[in-house]
Amino acid sequence: MKITFKGDYSLKAMLELALHYNKGVLPIQDLAKKGDIPFKFLEQILLTLKKGGFVDSKRGIDGGYFLAKSPETITVGDVIRFIEGPIEPVACANKDRYEECKDFPYCVFKDIWNNVYTATSLVIDTVTFAELVRRVGNIKSKSENASYSI
Repeated sequence: MKITFKGDYSLKAMLELALHYNKGVLPIQDLAKKGDIPFKFLEQILLTLKKGGFVDSKRGIDGGYFLAKSPETITVGDVIRFIEGPIEPVACANKDRYEECKDFPYCVFKDIWNNVYTATSLVIDTVTFAELVRRVGNIKSKSENASYSI
């Protein structure tokens, strides 16, 4: 699985919106700045995420974007699959969709690719954006409590 800039920026935008969940809308300019995302590219990404039902928007002077559903219900895997497509390292890792290879029944690699797919899925499908918000909070509290002395 390779994450493109579009996938990376999508995850960053979703995290910023999750951090801002239930606090109103986040203007696209603020979202671009906080995520260090090129503005024009972010516009395209947000339109795509909106089509996927991940975000919604409010128009006007006080407009911006917000999560369309709770961060507890959105996993990293949901966003990656929507933006990047299937996560299998090779097509035959998904036994249900693969019928092209004549060596498939005897292939020694298929179990390896299936294990890679399963391990990847286990990670990205169990991490919600609410969990990521908690992780950001933990990082911030650790940096605020850190003391340095010489």
